[in-house]
Amino acid sequence: MIKAVLFDLDDTLLSLNLTAFLAAYVNGASGLLARASGRLRVNIMSAYARAWLAVEGEKRRDRMTNAQLVNSIMLRQCGIPLDDPVIDDMIRCYEQTVVPRMGSGLVRAKPKEGAREAVDAVWGMGLTCALATNPVVSMQCDLARMEWAGFSADDFALVSCAENSTRAKPWASYYEEFCGKLGLTPSECLMVGNDAKRDFAHPECGLRTIYVGHARPTRAVWSGQMRDLAVALPYIVDEANRS
Repeated sequence: MIKAVLFDLDDTLLSLNLTAFLAAYVNGASGLLARASGRLRVNIMSAYARAWLAVEGEKRRDRMTNAQLVNSIMLRQCGIPLDDPVIDDMIRCYEQTVVPRMGSGLVRAKPKEGAREAVDAVWGMGLTCALATNPVVSMQCDLARMEWAGFSADDFALVSCAENSTRAKPWASYYEEFCGKLGLTPSECLMVGNDAKRDFAHPECGLRTIYVGHARPTRAVWSGQMRDLAVALPYIVDEANRS
């Protein structure tokens, strides 16, 4: 029985140039850290890239949150302790005051047509709605992008982020962990996403995916556009419950 619908954020509920956003974030954060530490900006940017690759690694065996893993790699690569109170406050201030203004320009952030209607439809059906965005950045960065999409944390029962997740997409361990925090199993949830690689659990764990991207993956229980999802959702859930 389907009890929850999980939504991806980037290019699912929110239209944006994600690469441009991440580049802007790293450029700004690295500049601050370079001035504070005396390290080379380019080396700090490289450390961020290595850290995010490690977060998404298939062979991870650590028990750290993604934020803790990023911190440990940044410390090892460039000697900067991101969890030092002074540095942590600096980055938090950056994320609260600068990052929310990054949605214009090359990032081109705007709500996806039909996104609000789809989220409201989930709650209207008596199901739980949660935001299963790839948890490589902080909750503050998630909140900024949610606002660009026209949402707030109150619209979701749970939001994944680097601080509360120990794995990332597309690994089944991420989805199992996320669903478990909702008190559910993956088979009791539907995932809505646009990424044919990351929004399907690997390996299979019982989670079924509604695909709103440009391809037509055979594993999807439904493929279409976000603008059509709210109307189709009752039929999708009913079919999932029958299968």
